[in-house]
Amino acid sequence: LIGPNGAGKSTLIRLILGELAPDAGTVRLGTRLNIAYFDQLRAQLDPSATLAEAISPGSDWVQLGSERKHIVSYLGEFLFPAQRAKSPISMLSGGERNRLLLARLFAQPANLLILDEPTNDLDIESLELLEERLQDYKGTLLLVSHDRRFLDNVVTQTLAAEGNGVWREYAGGYSDYLQQRPPMPVGRANEAGKTPARRGSRDRSAGETPAKTRTRLSYKEERELAALPEEIESLEREQTELTARMSEPDYHRLEGERLRGDRKRLAELEELLLEKFARWESLEEQRARPT
Repeated sequence: LIGPNGAGKSTLIRLILGELAPDAGTVRLGTRLNIAYFDQLRAQLDPSATLAEAISPGSDWVQLGSERKHIVSYLGEFLFPAQRAKSPISMLSGGERNRLLLARLFAQPANLLILDEPTNDLDIESLELLEERLQDYKGTLLLVSHDRRFLDNVVTQTLAAEGNGVWREYAGGYSDYLQQRPPMPVGRANEAGKTPARRGSRDRSAGETPAKTRTRLSYKEERELAALPEEIESLEREQTELTARMSEPDYHRLEGERLRGDRKRLAELEELLLEKFARWESLEEQRARPT
């Protein structure tokens, strides 16, 4: 799920989880749905419990579908040495705690995983672990994220909030979405707010008098609309440069703080671009609305 802040991504998740009732209509879920929600697991961690107790309380075994694994072996898959299985959660670093959350997530008997911005606090090791696990996951994943690379590596469909309550589905990850979405007139920054006719509109004959005036934008909004193409071009240029830098072979050898900063900035750019496109669409529709 992608879209600007306020588009309803988290609201949709809360509706599915039953935490929120719809204003109208109904929410219908599958009869055999088992949901695991990443944020709920985070809130349920008991600092005094051991790693083994957090994964499989009262048992030394973890049931993973039809497969049964010893808890020490399972924790080892998430980079925890055998001696850490009996350590209290309170002794874990932030990165280790996130890895434990991932181990707990994939130990759940769930056929639907819901993750809301799961990469925000993950180090590189944990992020790679999460990607590998999700690529092998056999159930359905519902994911909210602004991490473009993560989305490209994991998802098979993208649901984009396109304004006014409209959601559209695109095949593939975020890069595929960028290629498939309706083209925007980005290269027309010098046309002082002029926008091309929307699809389906027809040219009027030379002698026809327009029935209604179509100028609903204030002077300030006209200026804002005129500036949007150049702003979007600038953001997309920075996004392309940052993505290229993050794809270099030696990039992951940089300091962790630099890596986290770049990932944070890339997420900010995704958010800004979605907001700019949504604002552009809103102004275009307002400008085309009959007075």
